[in-house]
Amino acid sequence: MRSFLRMRSRIVILLIFLCGLWSILIARAAFLQIIPNQRLQSLEKRQFETVVTLNARRGDIVDRNNHELAVSMATYSVFADPKIIEEPAKVRKILFRALGLAPKVIDEKIRAKKKRFVWIQRNVDRATKELIEFNMKSQKLRGLGFVTESKRVYPNDRLLSNVIGFVGQGEGGLEGLELRYNDQLQAGRKKVSVKKDARGRPLIVGGQMFTQAPDGADVQLTIDRELQFVLEEELQGAVAKHEADSAVGVVLDAQTSEVLAMASSGTFDPNKASDFSQERKRNKPVTDAFEPGSTMKTFVLAGALDKGLVQPNTMINCEGGSFRIGKRVIHEADSHHNFDKLTVAQILMHSSNIGTTKVAFKMGRDMVKDTYKLFGFGEKSGIDLPGESRGIIQGGQWSDHLLANISFGHGIAATPLQIANGYAAIANGGWLKKPYIVKSIRDSESQEVTETKPTNIRQVLTPDAAAKMRLMLTGVTSAEGSGVNARVPGYPVAGKTGTAQKVDPKGRGYIKGGYVSSFAGFLPANNPRFVIYVAVDRPRKGYYGGSVAAPVFSRVAKFAVRRAGIAPVLFNEENIVKNADLAANDADGMDGADSETASRTPAKVIEKVALSVQDTPTHVEGAVAKTVYSTDVNFGSKTAFGKTNSGVVTAAAGAAGSKLPIGPAVQAATVKLLDANSSVPDLEGLTLREVLTRISGTGVNVRVHGEGIVSKTIPAAGSAFASKELNIYLTH
Repeated sequence: MRSFLRMRSRIVILLIFLCGLWSILIARAAFLQIIPNQRLQSLEKRQFETVVTLNARRGDIVDRNNHELAVSMATYSVFADPKIIEEPAKVRKILFRALGLAPKVIDEKIRAKKKRFVWIQRNVDRATKELIEFNMKSQKLRGLGFVTESKRVYPNDRLLSNVIGFVGQGEGGLEGLELRYNDQLQAGRKKVSVKKDARGRPLIVGGQMFTQAPDGADVQLTIDRELQFVLEEELQGAVAKHEADSAVGVVLDAQTSEVLAMASSGTFDPNKASDFSQERKRNKPVTDAFEPGSTMKTFVLAGALDKGLVQPNTMINCEGGSFRIGKRVIHEADSHHNFDKLTVAQILMHSSNIGTTKVAFKMGRDMVKDTYKLFGFGEKSGIDLPGESRGIIQGGQWSDHLLANISFGHGIAATPLQIANGYAAIANGGWLKKPYIVKSIRDSESQEVTETKPTNIRQVLTPDAAAKMRLMLTGVTSAEGSGVNARVPGYPVAGKTGTAQKVDPKGRGYIKGGYVSSFAGFLPANNPRFVIYVAVDRPRKGYYGGSVAAPVFSRVAKFAVRRAGIAPVLFNEENIVKNADLAANDADGMDGADSETASRTPAKVIEKVALSVQDTPTHVEGAVAKTVYSTDVNFGSKTAFGKTNSGVVTAAAGAAGSKLPIGPAVQAATVKLLDANSSVPDLEGLTLREVLTRISGTGVNVRVHGEGIVSKTIPAAGSAFASKELNIYLTH
């Protein structure tokens, strides 16, 4: 009995022990399953998951019309799990044929059995990915996978490359806007988790992607891609024509200081950025300051005008072409300019060094220095681009000779952007504005759009002084002015030439025979829309700003106003008829004209009515005016708006020998519009909008081919319409 009791008690104790043990095991299991344990989770991930960090999609950069300038394209990166590759020789052969990698390199990667994840090659295209997948599947091989990444692509190659910049291997911005707006453009990181089973085999070949952060923001620029293209082409053409070292250009919106185009010659391809020198990657309109020369006279005269020290008609003694200051003598840039006395307006028109010096002496050192600073020189403009230079305004006490030099743009350094923005202040009525190049930023997650608004920095001129300066600057592009080659047919142009000696970077003084030729201006002068600055560095065939840079300004400006659809407002060489065949035939059809005057036989056929607001027209009564193209010219009771008209001139706005004001120039009779029975007009160089305006209402069907401006028509200009159809071919 006692032995039985002892046995029973032992069994009870054993049962209690076993129950306690099971309770402990169950409690431990429950603890492990229910209560989070970071150490165990870390061990699990280490054993069953491989994590690879990838770049997410970087935001796009587009122009003001949403044309793509920088985009991120989907690419595929190949990885391997060496531990499960059972036939490495076959896998190596597939990779060699698809990727072209050396067999030794492939072997080193796919035979690293201790590794569970190894990159084979990053950023391959879809076709390569599909080729590898097909060969692996057809041969029933495993151990390779793919993850989707993004690669930065610049679809326009070199276009705007100095402004946009480029990204590095890790998709981070290294230059230009890519650097300046890297935080907004840069996407978050993505993690690719390759899951493995207990035997170490991937559960999902190719991995499973988890997004840890949203894509980058999209950035819209103020840049007009088409205008940018024209500016770059013209700068490159100027370098070739004049055998120059380089050229730069800036186009601003005259009213807001938005950057519409910004370019340097000798650019680079951001898709292959590592192949180009750092010199080619600089955004010179922002980073490079130089002595600009006579384009700076404008600001000195504007300051004197604003302070009431001079008026446009104030007479200045220009000393016959030479002016002694102490031991030194100031000469005019053109040795043929031996002026005695000039008005302030004429000083600007003829770019007189001595006249500008005399005005600067009236102002004094401090006022000249303050005027330059007021216009933004010697300080950063604040544009949203990296690497901006302040330029140089010398400190200390200026000698009389230094004051003279600085007044006409020597001994002072400025960037192309600063100069263009200074002219914009005159164009817009007297306000210096902060230039900007980013129009808006769109957040990829919230889709919220943040727009950049024009910002006034300070008022630099009264509206009256600004208006006087605008009118004075049109004199520069008159027949007698230094900037006659900057004219744009049909539009009043205000501007100033610049011809500066080039500073020797190796020492003191200037390079013999080395110049920087420039032109700064805006149009239309009566209602400015575009400010354009062009500078050509060290041209070897010609060097005056009026002959080297002004023609480039003219061609860029012509494209800009036509692209904007701004109708011409002036008569010019292209608007004048050279024969009188229509005079007798059109006399009976006049609307609102004096029939007696109109029926007279024209005394002569004029070749010019008015080339600009500063030109002196010949008396034009009774002459024939054909192909008049202006919103401001009245035809009897009608107004021409983009139409081709012909008729007889009945009256001129100004008497013979007088200056024409901005505005209506000539009244004419007989409105005869183009119709399907007419010959095909010359449309080359026009925008599609201009073409459609001129053809509208004629019954002619227009077929459009391509984009840009008109390069040719079928039928050709001057031909008869074989049918009521006109084919327009557009090119950039």
